[in-house]
Amino acid sequence: MGFRFLAVPGHRLVDHPRALPDEDRLEPELPPIPEAVERALASAEFRDIRARDKLRSLLQSDRPPKLGSPGAGFGPSAVFAQPPQDLPALLRLADELETLARREAGERALVWKCTECGARYAVPVALVRPVSIRCERCGSPVELSAPRSLGEEALIDPFLGAVNQCRRELAAFFREAMARGWPVLVAAGERPSMAGGEPARE
Repeated sequence: MGFRFLAVPGHRLVDHPRALPDEDRLEPELPPIPEAVERALASAEFRDIRARDKLRSLLQSDRPPKLGSPGAGFGPSAVFAQPPQDLPALLRLADELETLARREAGERALVWKCTECGARYAVPVALVRPVSIRCERCGSPVELSAPRSLGEEALIDPFLGAVNQCRRELAAFFREAMARGWPVLVAAGERPSMAGGEPARE
């Protein structure tokens, strides 16, 4: 399920099926990977429950959300956090998300590129020694010395990088929404319906 977060001033809230206004809107810039958003919130807590579980209970309970949709492809919105009563809990969640992003940032590595074919080589910082190797692709010598490196990067898989980007973006978004005194809303992506309204067949 894809989640979409946004914040609008309290006086701009409307009920479903009307859409929430595009102006006076705050949204985090999240990567277009629904699984990354869920993973980002999986181990973080909001008011003593998992933040991901809180989202699911808001959007999949017997009492469906009733506020306007954030846009095409999304269902009605629910209030995730409301200032001022949720301000301390949401700021704690923002701190926790940033801590998780730092903790899972991955080991740092120095990176080099072959000057002939552009093949990239990465070596964990702790293991870097001045040495010359032959490029596995073209056979040209590559000097693996710190002064010749292109710089540092994290040795993490792309999905974990997207998860940590979600955590940092959500943390900044939660803080900004609370600073403005705006409620934080969440909506779920709608499942595409079958063409012609026919039910799916087994």
